[in-house]
Amino acid sequence: MKVSIIGGGGRVGSNAAYALQLGGLVREMAIVDVAREQAEGEALDLRHGSSLVASQRIYSGGPEAIDGSDIVLITAGLRRKPDESRLELINRNVTLFRGILEDVKKAKLPKDAVIVVVSNPVDILTQRAVDAKIVPASRVIGLGTLLDTTRFRSLLSEYFDVDPRDVNVLILGEHGDSMVPMWSSATINGVPLQSFAGYDKEKVEGIFDSTKKSGAEVIRLKGGAGYAVGVAIRELIHAIVLDKQAMLPVSTLQQGALGISGICLSLPTVVGRAGAIKVIEIAATDAEKEGLRNSERILKSSMEQLP
Repeated sequence: MKVSIIGGGGRVGSNAAYALQLGGLVREMAIVDVAREQAEGEALDLRHGSSLVASQRIYSGGPEAIDGSDIVLITAGLRRKPDESRLELINRNVTLFRGILEDVKKAKLPKDAVIVVVSNPVDILTQRAVDAKIVPASRVIGLGTLLDTTRFRSLLSEYFDVDPRDVNVLILGEHGDSMVPMWSSATINGVPLQSFAGYDKEKVEGIFDSTKKSGAEVIRLKGGAGYAVGVAIRELIHAIVLDKQAMLPVSTLQQGALGISGICLSLPTVVGRAGAIKVIEIAATDAEKEGLRNSERILKSSMEQLP
């Protein structure tokens, strides 16, 4: 299985490469970046540790290195400013992304290749990748709210003092300001949150608010996110590589679930080697449904404003 990481010389791409190297499932990784020396340095640094992890071919290159990729991972993009919403990145990133898609379109890819979009604003750019028709829509997946969900579960586990892997709660919709916490289905290993000592509606809603601000806070403190997004990317890539049929909150082209269609946003999605296999129409309260439709409206409005 070959993965090419476009933007692999940057913080997110290099952290994803490192997480995939430690995972040991990807046999070949191409680090692709316009900053050629940075990409070469990242590939070299990863290879230096290969004797302690797995046998993998890791190298850098230009657009030609995308050829033969089973998974094309796009992490390249301009960095979000601390006080800037993800949607405000649209006009700054769309031209860059258009050029990346042209490079991917020219590459010789296997018929079952999958494109994974991480660059922000991820829902808008995932939609652009779908519209480019390089691969079928079901084989284009945006990281979506998988990272937000990961952050949310981690913060809730700290509050309730439980294993974070037992926290089952989803954030869906836009990877951005209109994201929706699915409180109605939130549990810790099957037990509703409300059953736990210390549950306080105002406090857990505050944790969600902190989750929404997490990306900007990490940017403020250290210049940009890397580790958490790296392992979130690995979770998605491994679901594809292993054909896990994993249910993940990722961004795909919606075609009617919960009345949402014609836009990419995150709903519970079964992911495997074929890409996005099916979307699960999650049971939701009226307020949650309206929140998701609000995400749909915001994203469609943003798409209409694209150059």
